[in-house]
Amino acid sequence: MAAGLSLWLWRSRCRALLSRPAGAVRAHRGLAARPEMHFGFQSVTEEERREKIYQVFENVAKKYDVMNDSMTLGIHRVWKDILMHKMNPCPGTLLLDVAGGTGDIAFRFINYVRSVRQRQLQRKLKHHQNLSWQEIFDSYQKDQFNSLGDSQVVVCDINREMLKVGKQKAQHLGYSEGLSWVLGNAEELPFDDDKFDVYTIAFGIRNVTRIDLALQEAYRVLKPGGRFLCLEFSRVSNPLLSRLYDLYSFQVIPVLGEVIAGDWRSYQYLVESIRQFPPQEELKAMIEDAGFFKVDYENLNFGIVAIHSGFKL
Repeated sequence: MAAGLSLWLWRSRCRALLSRPAGAVRAHRGLAARPEMHFGFQSVTEEERREKIYQVFENVAKKYDVMNDSMTLGIHRVWKDILMHKMNPCPGTLLLDVAGGTGDIAFRFINYVRSVRQRQLQRKLKHHQNLSWQEIFDSYQKDQFNSLGDSQVVVCDINREMLKVGKQKAQHLGYSEGLSWVLGNAEELPFDDDKFDVYTIAFGIRNVTRIDLALQEAYRVLKPGGRFLCLEFSRVSNPLLSRLYDLYSFQVIPVLGEVIAGDWRSYQYLVESIRQFPPQEELKAMIEDAGFFKVDYENLNFGIVAIHSGFKL
């Protein structure tokens, strides 16, 4: 009797499954097959990872710059300066800075281009020793109104709070010329194809949900001949330094997060996300897979961070 009942239940389940619309079965399979991703050391769905990361940066936005100085002892400023010198932008460059909400790269870009323009003007005037005072004055006045030589930097970030902080900094520091702010997702950029000369992403690519999609979008929006530059925490090469770095990261940084920003968990995630991020050679291969050529990287401070570079040819 029990065996007959079991057989009847099994047949009923089969009939119920077969009677479902095909689309419902496919949707069920798609849900079951949805790949898990990492949020730090946790396994989460793609949607959960996106939501959690957004919340992290919404939480830390107001203390983001202070924490960067505290966590790196100010060295992040040197790393960003090195990135800018590696870029070496000239007047007229159109830069897209992705995940750059607080403006650190954008402000450096503006300062760098202004400095180049100033040197160009000085060289020009030196070659014209017979200029009158009025002509020299007029040249400086003209340069003052076009100090970037038509250069532009677009800051694109998915997080409204980060953009808000960046805009406030720009206003406080007096940056307005050649600078715009766009709310957008690195995996689906709101820009036309072949638009920018340079694409930068500094300490942001490990926080996108799909790195492969972000790299494809970087390739799409760059002009032929355009350059991709990524500054990111990476894999430390020295074994002794690696152990000390782990000790500092896991024992000190979350405590700083709690003391300075009142947020232990967000900075615990940021530390864990660095350990989950692909090492230098693996990221290089991913950049090449996106279509970039002449891809290389430079380790800074024994690989605590690395700058990856590639060109769209």
